[in-house]
Amino acid sequence: MDSRIRIVTILAALAILVAIIELVRRRKLKEEYSVLWVLTALIVFVLSVWYGALNALRSALGADVPSSALFFCGLVFAVLLLLHFSIRVSSMERQITSLVQEVGLLSIREPEAQQAENGAADTPPRRPSLSEEHQPSAPDRS
Repeated sequence: MDSRIRIVTILAALAILVAIIELVRRRKLKEEYSVLWVLTALIVFVLSVWYGALNALRSALGADVPSSALFFCGLVFAVLLLLHFSIRVSSMERQITSLVQEVGLLSIREPEAQQAENGAADTPPRRPSLSEEHQPSAPDRS
């Protein structure tokens, strides 16, 4: 591998490592995800420093140039990361839908429970709709 490419990949791996540590320190990245990124940066660093391992990976993948094997591994990592995040987003979407439905049911049951406590048999008090709650009131003209 060309020494310039080697230097760039070593510096990139170290920069990613420092950035991940800083993001975790500032609480911008959860520790659960930082492990994946730190592991990736270390693998890129080791493959950049240890040319024999990168050459073995290159021949196992059937690549002509070691840097293209490294690029392919990065691409596979990115696709797997996107798949992981798609699974997480789908799971969170299901949870949000369930929570919204539960809150909706609770908001319907709340006036009924208050009515039962007060012993009132009248119609339940009218709750303003979301559009009414967020509209500014008309100015007083008196």
